[in-house]
Amino acid sequence: MPLTAWRLPLSPVVLLTLLLGSLAAPASAQRLLPDRQSAQLAPRERIPLDSGWRFRRGDPDDASAALRYDHRPEVRQTADGRVADARPEDAERVQADGRPVLKPWILPSANAFIADPARRHIRPSGDPGGELPVVQPGYDDSAWQAITLPHDWAIAGPFLATGPYGGMGRLQTWGPVWYRHKLDIPAHDRGRSVFLDVDGAMAYATVWLNGRLVGGWPYGYNSWRLDLTPHLRPGGVNQLAIRLDSPPESARWYPGAGLYRRVWLTKTAPVHVGHWGSVVRTPEVSAARATVELGLTLANHGSRPARVDVTTEFFALDAEGRVQGPAVARLRQPGVTVPARAEQVARGQVVIRSPRLWGPPPAQRPHRYLARTTLTQAGRALDAYETRFGIRTLKLDPETGLQVNGQPLKLQGVNQHHDLGALGAAFNPRAAERQLELLQAMGANAIRLAHNPPAPELLELTDRLGLLVIDEIFDAWARKKTPLDFHLIFADWHEPDLRAMLRRDRNHPSVLMWSIGNEVGEQYTGEAGAAIARRLHQIVREEDPTRPTTTAMNFAKPDMPLPAEVDVIGLNYQGEGIRQDPEFEGTDRIRTPPQYPGFRARFPGKPVLSSETASAFSSRGVYLFPVTPAQSSITRDGRGGDSVARQVSAYELYAVDFGASADKVFAALDRHPFVAGEFVWTGFDYLGEPTPYYEARSSYSGILDLAGFPKDRYWLYQSRWRPDLPMAHLLPHWTWPERVGQVTPVHVFTSGDEGELFINGRSQGRRKKGANEHRLRWDEVIYEPGEIEVVTWRDGQPWARDTVRTAGEAAGLHLAADRTVLRANGEDLAFITVRIVDAAGRIVPRAAHRLRFSLQGPGEIVATDNGDATSFEPFPSPTRHAFSGQALVIVKATGAGALTLRAQAEGLEGGELVLTGREAAPDSPARRHGVTPVRR
Repeated sequence: MPLTAWRLPLSPVVLLTLLLGSLAAPASAQRLLPDRQSAQLAPRERIPLDSGWRFRRGDPDDASAALRYDHRPEVRQTADGRVADARPEDAERVQADGRPVLKPWILPSANAFIADPARRHIRPSGDPGGELPVVQPGYDDSAWQAITLPHDWAIAGPFLATGPYGGMGRLQTWGPVWYRHKLDIPAHDRGRSVFLDVDGAMAYATVWLNGRLVGGWPYGYNSWRLDLTPHLRPGGVNQLAIRLDSPPESARWYPGAGLYRRVWLTKTAPVHVGHWGSVVRTPEVSAARATVELGLTLANHGSRPARVDVTTEFFALDAEGRVQGPAVARLRQPGVTVPARAEQVARGQVVIRSPRLWGPPPAQRPHRYLARTTLTQAGRALDAYETRFGIRTLKLDPETGLQVNGQPLKLQGVNQHHDLGALGAAFNPRAAERQLELLQAMGANAIRLAHNPPAPELLELTDRLGLLVIDEIFDAWARKKTPLDFHLIFADWHEPDLRAMLRRDRNHPSVLMWSIGNEVGEQYTGEAGAAIARRLHQIVREEDPTRPTTTAMNFAKPDMPLPAEVDVIGLNYQGEGIRQDPEFEGTDRIRTPPQYPGFRARFPGKPVLSSETASAFSSRGVYLFPVTPAQSSITRDGRGGDSVARQVSAYELYAVDFGASADKVFAALDRHPFVAGEFVWTGFDYLGEPTPYYEARSSYSGILDLAGFPKDRYWLYQSRWRPDLPMAHLLPHWTWPERVGQVTPVHVFTSGDEGELFINGRSQGRRKKGANEHRLRWDEVIYEPGEIEVVTWRDGQPWARDTVRTAGEAAGLHLAADRTVLRANGEDLAFITVRIVDAAGRIVPRAAHRLRFSLQGPGEIVATDNGDATSFEPFPSPTRHAFSGQALVIVKATGAGALTLRAQAEGLEGGELVLTGREAAPDSPARRHGVTPVRR
């Protein structure tokens, strides 16, 4: 079989071009466990380091001066609430003060992701910090806090109720912290390669093992690996010590804190598949057959060349990710020579016949496959490696937008920050799954990851659920948005951070494109900024030539150089126009007329999408009067806002100064059908950036609030994104004793085109949606208690109806869970909605009683919330005031058995709910659970 070979600098590469047909595997082919695998099947072990950690805040023995990553500019506390689209600034010059820094010892951790050998870093001698007792095995950490991972140490609070901290969520995330863990490495691991794999650590991580400085990684959102092998002592206990040092004023939102994602110990033979060492591509796809190309980077950490045989079997997976049936294809690559202390890349391809394609529901299904690779030498297994992937075609056309597997699909997307509300940044698969399910029920089919790489498990969820993803790497390049953000390390780390994200995420079928930046300051710097974009785009091309690049632009115009450097034009708010109201004339803020036509004319060959739209504000269940007659309005006191209560009206007509209501965005998109779609800012409220009220803790821009309760806007998007779903939604609530006889507008969100409103059975008229209208409005309604009902039609046929009734006095508590059976693994969660109801069971829409929760049985109350951006009650608290009649309790099971959750409030009948914890097999996949939002 012919081989074609060529050599790359410092990394010999062998190209194996093998085209094999489909071969059946034996029916007895066994499934490998995803984490720790049997030595007979796979000598590779991937061990989760979830438990056994000790944690403390602050440096012991005042050692921080000797443990800084680098010199930082001096920052005097700055004002909070900077306008979100303020112009980024040039970086300050930082003067070295003569004190030592760790940077020269940390930079070599990036070498595997630096293409030019001349730019790779040489580690200096010595082990800074190694003399400190805290990194030594004998140090007494028994008084430290025992914790499990993932761990966000900042989320418990307390909130910083005063001072300029709203931008970062009013939670202290900065300052040095330490984690220690004892690794018991058996003697038989001598001769193996052992790696520490960190999915995410916030931030400026430094790692010691047995007092030796191993390395680290500054960027808190990326995943990274360190080779522990040279520093291990097999046959005994090895002491791991990790120091994190997140700076203040380093983010525009809540970044989280600590080892907030999972950490793993990976053990392999010296010859193994390298880190993120597989690449799967599907260049030819049809209903009859798919060509699947597989590239494998084989690493040899040994001192002698190794000749290995490589076999990869391809399996179809079911909806839960389990192998389904025998192998559908097999690729054999015998006799691959891997030089000593070097890498080889082996490439081959197979044909999978009658492939099951990956695509977004409901029109398609997200089918997936597994490539299981085995390395053998003289019949002995050296390594086993699994790669999940999907077979699909993606096409972005400048005129018609996106096609997935040849089917047109308008992008109905949202932006998502990485926090999980009351859980903070500590990643939890069920919490993330719940968010995605709620968004899909609304009609969303895409997610933009704002503005950083996600937890690896999030992309596993988007793959399984069928959501498309814009995977984004940076919020800042060389110019700063906050004094201590990523711009400080951009020069050294932009290449390794970008390559690391690309290699980790490139096999996920849900990833649609790569975003190299968000509203970066280089939009303002002409050709200099375009040169940076060109460099980042080229890195993406080198790692993944199959997907397009984009960058989200809120300032760059068609005649500027930066937009020319990316494949897809991504516009933040520019499509609808920015600050076109007369009151912004003469200000120094960004003012931009609608830009869709201009970008299309200047770049006729490039697709255009809205990477951020709307940034509309609302507080769930809060309605303020008067109501603007306009389609969209900025937020001010008397214009949808209340700066005293720090709430925004839920009539869903009010937005940030540079944004627009959903109605205005829909109209702009309808006028420009070539636009591939939109990504709303945001799907969920998130911690930090609480525009327009920086005295609060969390944002107002979500379609769902921080607790995951839908705002009225949820049904406005559903009416557009699921047009075939018969639905109607009335607002506001109808309990206004102080408004009897006053004008109280009634609005309806419906997928129908016409509706008739009734108040206590009396018709208020029949109305039809006009051109560029996306709601039905009865703005002249006079309030009287009782019942309001809307009946809607579509194309003259009955369609849907909704009814709202006046609530009585608060009488009791009603509890409802998203599911009542939990896996007792300490990770699975139940989300329980607690509602204050009247004697008839109707929610009391403005009830704010203080609720008390208790749990009996093998479980824990993890957190509580109410969705109120102004609430400073700590998230772990078992007490919580209701907000707009509701609160949330998050529960986990720690063992098998019944769990009884009770809720109480002064003067109300209590409520309870019984959950069941069940033991689950360690390798059992997560079960899917549908989520249906409750309106009222």
